[in-house]
Amino acid sequence: MSTRAHRRSAPQSHWGREHRARQQEAVRRHRPTDRRRLRSMATAVAAAGLAVALVLGVVGLRVQQVRMSYRLDALRQHRADLEETNRRLRVEMATLRSLSRIEGKARTELGMIAPARDQVRLAREFVPGGAGAAAALDRPSVVAERADTRNVGVR
Repeated sequence: MSTRAHRRSAPQSHWGREHRARQQEAVRRHRPTDRRRLRSMATAVAAAGLAVALVLGVVGLRVQQVRMSYRLDALRQHRADLEETNRRLRVEMATLRSLSRIEGKARTELGMIAPARDQVRLAREFVPGGAGAAAALDRPSVVAERADTRNVGVR
């Protein structure tokens, strides 16, 4: 008998039998690699990664949408403020251009007086003869002419 055969037939110790049983169970539990199973697991992992990427993309787009919404609201508020300022400035400009206000300031602050009737000469509204603008350019028109320059604006 060979030594192997002798070992098999010879009684084994308790430790030897237990060790042998563990080895046989390990051999039974070990499965050869199944390529189809590995491929399906890889496909599942890839699909899960794709799903996670899609969800993160949608969440990122939603966050960007919320940011843009806040920025749009701020710009609308700024525009409304600017329109209100523009309206107030137009009212102020109309008030400042008022001829009665200008005349009042000229009389009170600058000490000006209204001109006498003989101190003002009015210009013609149109040039007779139908020459129109060409004739008007040849002769300068005078809107107001002072008769006595020493008395104008002095009180």
